[in-house]
Amino acid sequence: MASFAVLLSGLGILALIALILTLVVVFIIVLIVNHNKLIRLREQVANEWSQIDVELQRRFDLIPNLTNTVKGYMTHEKKTLAEIAEVRTRWAEAKSVADKIKVSKELDSFINSLIAVAESNPDLKASDNFLQLQSELSNTESRIAITRTAYNNSVTAYNTAIKVFPSNIVASMFKFTPSELFEVSDVKAHEAVKVDFN
Repeated sequence: MASFAVLLSGLGILALIALILTLVVVFIIVLIVNHNKLIRLREQVANEWSQIDVELQRRFDLIPNLTNTVKGYMTHEKKTLAEIAEVRTRWAEAKSVADKIKVSKELDSFINSLIAVAESNPDLKASDNFLQLQSELSNTESRIAITRTAYNNSVTAYNTAIKVFPSNIVASMFKFTPSELFEVSDVKAHEAVKVDFN
């Protein structure tokens, strides 16, 4: 009988060891799956941002041409032109996504100023060069809106994943940090930039 008790206790220890090993294997699998999921989501956010970055760079590259076209008609607004040049410089120096988002938002008001000048000047509205730039700017603004939506969707999916169980544990273990949404903060900026000069 003593040998039967020893056998049972031996089987109990083996079962306990098997249970512990099973739990460890399950934990490692959950860890790997969630880590890989967070990596994929973070990379998708980075990819979506690069799409926005291309469009924002295109918009910033259009600004000197637009500014030069409008410059002759903006005799009383030299300050605006200087501020646009300053914003473009800050854009070139911006390193982080948050800095680029901030500078991009600043540019919106200057674009609206240039558009207001064009709306008040019939000769400028009729200029072929200005009309071409206006068309390019309009297309760029549309692409920015589309890519911003895709980016914000990716950021939301990623930020949600790092907050929900069990991936929140993995996120904290591997220091995944939330990404910033590209939101429009100014109430007027929620309206599409008007680039139709007809």
